[in-house]
Amino acid sequence: MQGQLLAGRYRLADAIGSGGMGRVWRAHDEVLHRAVAIKELTAAHFVSDSDQERLLARTRAEARAAARINHSAVVTVHDVLDHDARPWIVMELVEGHSLADAVKERGRVEPREAARIGLWVLRALRAAHLAGVLHRDVKPGNVLLGDDGRVLLTDFGIAQIEGDTTITRTGEVVGSVDYLAPERIRGHDPGPASDLWALGATLYTAVEGRSPFRRTSPLSTMQAVVEEEPGHPAYAGPLGPVIAALLHKDPAVRPDAAAAELMLAEAAEGRRPQAAQMYVPTQHAHPTAGPEPRTSPETAPATPHTPYHPHAPYNSATPQSPYTAPVAAPSKRRRMRTLALVVVLAALVGGGTVVALQKWDQGRQTNQTSPDRTSPSPTPTPTPSPENSPSGTPRGNVPAGWVSVEDPLGFSLFLPAGWERSNYQKSGTIQQVDYSPDGGKNLVRFAMDTAPDYNDPYDHQVGLDAQLEQRLVDYTTVSLERELYRDRPASRLEYTWTQLAKDSPFAGPFRAVDEMYLADSGVEYAIYASAPVDEWADAEKRFETVLQSWREG
Repeated sequence: MQGQLLAGRYRLADAIGSGGMGRVWRAHDEVLHRAVAIKELTAAHFVSDSDQERLLARTRAEARAAARINHSAVVTVHDVLDHDARPWIVMELVEGHSLADAVKERGRVEPREAARIGLWVLRALRAAHLAGVLHRDVKPGNVLLGDDGRVLLTDFGIAQIEGDTTITRTGEVVGSVDYLAPERIRGHDPGPASDLWALGATLYTAVEGRSPFRRTSPLSTMQAVVEEEPGHPAYAGPLGPVIAALLHKDPAVRPDAAAAELMLAEAAEGRRPQAAQMYVPTQHAHPTAGPEPRTSPETAPATPHTPYHPHAPYNSATPQSPYTAPVAAPSKRRRMRTLALVVVLAALVGGGTVVALQKWDQGRQTNQTSPDRTSPSPTPTPTPSPENSPSGTPRGNVPAGWVSVEDPLGFSLFLPAGWERSNYQKSGTIQQVDYSPDGGKNLVRFAMDTAPDYNDPYDHQVGLDAQLEQRLVDYTTVSLERELYRDRPASRLEYTWTQLAKDSPFAGPFRAVDEMYLADSGVEYAIYASAPVDEWADAEKRFETVLQSWREG
């Protein structure tokens, strides 16, 4: 076919690439006198009539998808023509090679360069997602590295356009299996997070020289994607935490494109992005490997944890609470240890709380082992405040109208009469519960983690503060200080933010305080309160009384 003229203007020169679906030619546009690349659908020659029609539809969809995206990091589509009863795609010619070729030739890519490449791929994906296009086949072979230093994303051959009906058969898995996100293998509809997972796998391959999940067969590879964690990326450097965050099994917990872009930009500058630590659970050694050392995020980039976060949805109306935590793959090596005073960031739902980005494990044992398992949110029977209760709290320090509360989780305190208990949750070593008088507008929340990831509450809240600043509207840190609480290491974080009407029935400026400490027993406790700013004076006084009367279990 070399030298053949297509559509009266494109003359084929030489083949510059091929794959299972087609061949890419270098060609010359004799009308505009420029070099172009033309993709030929060779697979159409070797399939049944019904499959041929599907492949043709897929090729046209590829051209249509790429044409919708206007970004310098996406290969431009110039034209689509019919020749030999098949569509041919005329594209921008990129002089260079693919990331897959670079890995094959060099063995691996230096981390800062890989981060730069990832940054441009991410920008291309952001542009695609804004245009309503999912790529669905991000992998090293589809990342082009131009001789001029450009990075471009190509081959939208199995892209899905928002609003289009599917052109794949029911049950068909499309894409390279070791770059398919876990939710796609499970049969769920893909979303932007699925493309970001594939980017994480691509970056892992770039720095390590091998795919993180590829096994001896497609089936075992897909099983590894769903059930196993990737090996520690020994050569990733500052890119390691970003890769780990992008490869989180739960798409709701992965950083979104905006957060990932910031992290990749830091890694490209050689800085370790601390925010990446917030998105992924700690990975733990097998029990037979001996005791697990405690580490801070700075010393353990390969095993970032899912952070404590004081915002999680408040839901007093239904036991189907949208609380979330990571959906753990069925692997004994993974143990979710996130302080459940919250679960990670999202949009505000009400009661000074936030819809979580994480999903509590669908197989969690919520209310199955707790003393209050008969109801998701039982309210302990309050008792009039005696002279010294709970646990010796002087009655004179408690305002009139407050009652003693003995919570089924073992702790006790005083609260104003009429505050109701709700939203009890348990996942692994974490338990949490809320109290509120008004559906969450004014809220006090208690959480405990018997196996915390941090041995310093202040370090825990430093990371939390950075993440909140990225996620909450108009976020302002009021104070963040080390302190002692009950003669134990503690930290207090206070902040304000604006709660939006579209996310909550309680819109407007809110303020929160979060007291975190480590008990003698090693349990990490967090006591949190939030309220509208114009009600904060009363809320702050109430919180101090709660702290004075609190007794751990």
